[in-house]
Amino acid sequence: MLGFAGIGALSAGDIQGTVIIKHKLTRRKVTVSSGSYQRGSPVILGSGPFDNDALAYERSHVVIYVDGEVSSNSTTATMEQKNREFLPDLLTIPCGSTVSFPNLDPIFHNVFSLSKPKTFDLGNYAKGQTRSVTFPKPGIVLVNCRLHTNMTAAIVVTPNQWTSRTDADGRFVLRGVPSGIHTLIAWHKAAGFLRQTVTVSDSHIAIVEFPIPLDENGVALAHK
Repeated sequence: MLGFAGIGALSAGDIQGTVIIKHKLTRRKVTVSSGSYQRGSPVILGSGPFDNDALAYERSHVVIYVDGEVSSNSTTATMEQKNREFLPDLLTIPCGSTVSFPNLDPIFHNVFSLSKPKTFDLGNYAKGQTRSVTFPKPGIVLVNCRLHTNMTAAIVVTPNQWTSRTDADGRFVLRGVPSGIHTLIAWHKAAGFLRQTVTVSDSHIAIVEFPIPLDENGVALAHK
């Protein structure tokens, strides 16, 4: 198997994998009507691309990364505030990266986080304005809006550049991983962390699967 459609051919040193999720994990948030907010102009409510496919939503909300020492491979990313949602609602970035939070709604937003890897509060700001945050430490940063409690998102800050978000089929590729034995981590907001050891060499493609198991009550075992 040389690669998935749309991601190009793979080569030695790449990790190809699939996250297997067969049951719904996430309790979907409800965006209440604009009248319930009484804050500014009416705003069209956002509608996610997987509202009619719960498993596609779950599979596309997993972050995969290689654990290890922190390296300097920072980048820039954007998390928009649009239709009273964060878009995307899940980002993965290497530590040292900067994320901008532009407000595209005709109402005020106030982006903040109380997460240990990075605590911040950007204050109220209006449409057309943006504010940025740099994330120097790896970890999970949960993002919210003080003015609209339905607005939630997550930023996974990884120790290095070998990170990927899965697609709607649960597929991912990490390219150019150094040869050696590595700990591969999968993170899902409802399922928590799963770990797997993988051997990468310069002679073959590493292939892995990450099943997310559930107990008899339908709770992800990794989250316990």
